[in-house]
Amino acid sequence: MSQAPLALPAPAPKPIETKRLFAFICMVFGMFMAILDIQIVSASLSEIQAGLSASLDEISWVQTAYLIAEVIMIPLSGLLSRAFSTRWLFVVSCGGFTLMSLLCSTATSIDQMIVYRALQGFVGGAMIPTTFATAFTLFPREKQHIISPIIGLVATLAPTIGPTVGGYLTELFSWHWLFLVNILPGILVTTATFLLIDFDKPDLPLLDRFDWLGLGCMTAFLGGLEFVLEEGPGNDWFQDEWITFFTIVSTMGAVGFFTRAFTATTPIVDLRAFSNRNFATGSLLSFTMGIGLYGLTYLYPVYLAQIRDYSALMIGETMFVTGLCMFMTAPIAGRLSRVLDPRLMIGLGFVGFGLGTYMASKITADWDFWELFVPQILRGVSLMICMVPITNISLGTLEPQAIKNASGLFNVTRNLGGAVGLALINTLLNDRTDLHLARLREQVSWGRPGVDEALAQMTAAFADLGSNASAAALNQMTLIIRQQATVMAFGDVFLALTVVFVSLVLLAPLMRRPKMGPGGGGGGH
Repeated sequence: MSQAPLALPAPAPKPIETKRLFAFICMVFGMFMAILDIQIVSASLSEIQAGLSASLDEISWVQTAYLIAEVIMIPLSGLLSRAFSTRWLFVVSCGGFTLMSLLCSTATSIDQMIVYRALQGFVGGAMIPTTFATAFTLFPREKQHIISPIIGLVATLAPTIGPTVGGYLTELFSWHWLFLVNILPGILVTTATFLLIDFDKPDLPLLDRFDWLGLGCMTAFLGGLEFVLEEGPGNDWFQDEWITFFTIVSTMGAVGFFTRAFTATTPIVDLRAFSNRNFATGSLLSFTMGIGLYGLTYLYPVYLAQIRDYSALMIGETMFVTGLCMFMTAPIAGRLSRVLDPRLMIGLGFVGFGLGTYMASKITADWDFWELFVPQILRGVSLMICMVPITNISLGTLEPQAIKNASGLFNVTRNLGGAVGLALINTLLNDRTDLHLARLREQVSWGRPGVDEALAQMTAAFADLGSNASAAALNQMTLIIRQQATVMAFGDVFLALTVVFVSLVLLAPLMRRPKMGPGGGGGGH
């Protein structure tokens, strides 16, 4: 009787080369700096405004210029990475980012600061998608339960702790250190990546077919869109002529961009990745996750500043809870991604998001650190539970040669999600505040016993002002009404976000579970 042949053991996964692993860690650190700089300035804009003698309208451009420039570079990076190679694109990006950080710290006028910030966002933006692409082309698929949590943690932790870091640096030193803090790490990362990265080779002939018209259309499309989303809520949208103008510019740019994307020999951005159902659905989920990431990073500090009168440092300390939870959840999410269906993880993550925002919808003017504690825990945990499988299932199922372009598209959807989310949040916040203010004023009118009694008590409390006591009491009542209307509007926004997050659970089943395979392992040559 013949014996059955013995089953051969599965080949052991190839170990990750130490040199390449260290180079990748350096890239992750560079990406962390680029993403951190989106939010690190937000908590200290008033200090920069005072230091540069800028107006309120001008100072907002310190953020807007960075975001517009970055959102243009992120999708462009796929083509540039193939043309110049990962090594040279990352080295120039990190070195340029470091130089612009130095120039930002030396700015003596708001015009200089805006120019330097735009250049900083443009050159630094390439580090983000390049690092994502490297994670999915350099390492085999069986190692991605380790790699995905690392890049997921950095991509979500950096903007979350940005206000905390910014608050500390400004409080302890000065606003200049928001930029000086990048110098030494930037030099080290630039040097290390120059010496260590050898993942792929340049393909310079791609530049012979560079689509300059496509680049111009993409710049008009994304730059105009970012401007409209950033400035629209504060300028009453289409009542402002510049908003109308840039809406037209963005629309025309979009038509030109998509036309060139499907007709140019070498399009500036290859959109074919969207034909992959996992990537298309994952990008939509990434877009919505941008709302949760950037929208809630904005909402909590605004509430704490306007209602609780917190300083930048106190806001940072309160927001640190989310960052700590993300840091602790990252390795757990990596392990879960090996045993759980990623679609289940995505569903659980968005349910957690929804639960946290639903709890926050009960917000009152008395909420403090401990009332926000559990919603922030849910947000931090849910971000990581979502980010790891969304990234894996979106980029991990593509062919290696498609990942560089797809990484840019995937990251720009998250940034655009944040921009759209902030615009909608600000608009809803303003509209609901006005609505609640009108309703409260109807209820708080002369002749109502409760109102007259409260005014009498306030007038008595201001008795030392003499004849001005009544006016002071009336002013105090007005402030109380406005504060209450604002708090009620915050509750409405959190409830709207709850509906959005819970609804997206329905998208998770549309994705296909990726099969484990060799994947990656050396980058595209």
